[in-house]
Amino acid sequence: QVQLVESGGGLVQAGGSLRLSCAASGRTFSRYAMGWFRQAPGKEREFVAAITRSGDSTGYADSVKGRFTISRDNAKNTVYLQMHSLKPEDTAVYYCAAREAYSASSYSAAGTWYAYWGQGTQVTVSS
Repeated sequence: QVQLVESGGGLVQAGGSLRLSCAASGRTFSRYAMGWFRQAPGKEREFVAAITRSGDSTGYADSVKGRFTISRDNAKNTVYLQMHSLKPEDTAVYYCAAREAYSASSYSAAGTWYAYWGQGTQVTVSS
């Protein structure tokens, strides 16, 4: 089992940058594929980015490609989401998610694939 704690959210002007962090408990972080999702008020949760357990492969939603970068540091049990060129439509609660992956190439854009979730961190982008 793994516990996830997000941090780094806040208020930023359009065009600005933020870096979110997700710290995981436990000694087996390197066995987990990780994902970032977000949910805006009145909208369904949506996929943002995901990364394999080793970090050698990543995936992004079309809406964030070229602006967001997911990365991980297995020595620090942490996954990051670097966000640049933020837009008001990026405003949402951002969640990280984890699933133990038996395949080195596994990750998913489906929220139902993930077994563990953090509590979320609010990102607000003002226009």
